[in-house]
Amino acid sequence: MLKLNFPGYSFRFKSNENKPLIFDQIRKKFVALTPEEWVRQHVIRYLLSEKKYPASHINVEKKIQLNQTTKRYDIVVYNADGSIHLIVECKAPSIAITQDAFDQIARYNLVLEADFLLVTNGLNHYYCKLDYSAECYDFLQTIPAYESK
Repeated sequence: MLKLNFPGYSFRFKSNENKPLIFDQIRKKFVALTPEEWVRQHVIRYLLSEKKYPASHINVEKKIQLNQTTKRYDIVVYNADGSIHLIVECKAPSIAITQDAFDQIARYNLVLEADFLLVTNGLNHYYCKLDYSAECYDFLQTIPAYESK
């Protein structure tokens, strides 16, 4: 798989019917290793290793209802009080981060109401802090570590 713009992490792999799988430590199972999953697993490791978020606060690929349709977010990180700290939208490295990706995560945020957003294709990362009173978001260099919350 392609080298991404994250620190180097070691992953567990296996093959099933000649299809590569990668172990997801949040879902506690092997999942199909697609380019988007490769990015998702790097983000999970980044959140756990670099930002020190507890695994118990991270949810991966869960369904939400949005305008009578079912959608599935990539990653959500919860605050200790159950509110949503961060929504992550992962794209494959070959997919450019465009306004469509921001529109997608903004639609999810209508339901989830997170403090922060992260959109990444593994090569380019965009971090935003939501300012609900001013109805805007501010781009950041990174998201805060768990200890600083």
